[in-house]
Amino acid sequence: MTESMAKPKAKGTSRASKPRKSATKSKSPPKAGAKAKPGAEAKRATGKAASRLIDERVRSLGGWRAETLAEVRRIIHEADPDIMEEWKWMGTPVWSHAGNVCTGEAYKQVVKLTFARGASLEDPRGLFNSSLEGNTRRAIDIREERCSMLRRSRP
Repeated sequence: MTESMAKPKAKGTSRASKPRKSATKSKSPPKAGAKAKPGAEAKRATGKAASRLIDERVRSLGGWRAETLAEVRRIIHEADPDIMEEWKWMGTPVWSHAGNVCTGEAYKQVVKLTFARGASLEDPRGLFNSSLEGNTRRAIDIREERCSMLRRSRP
């Protein structure tokens, strides 16, 4: 078929004129008594449910990362007995008190504590990593060799 023989496009059928689908779907609130979808608890939980999920995460990690995350958790609770444990962002332990204080994530080489307002904290020992995301958050990367330092900090 040659160009001159091609069928002309009907008016209003170009891509630009078609209505776009919304990137986000608006969800209406669940009806009273409705059951949550499976796995919904794992997306966001507070209190005892979050503590249970964090316990499970620590157990699942095993080794130095489990030991480190458990010890950091103990230190956080010792420093602020009123801190709340939460489970957010599909599997991130969060500690909050009148807002997010820090998150605790375990990676292959580090256990990372990210402080929501870390950039505003003094750091005389140089514990925080040097990156400042948006001049707000900063993190402490705890590596396996630093794990023994945490154990020695116990009373």
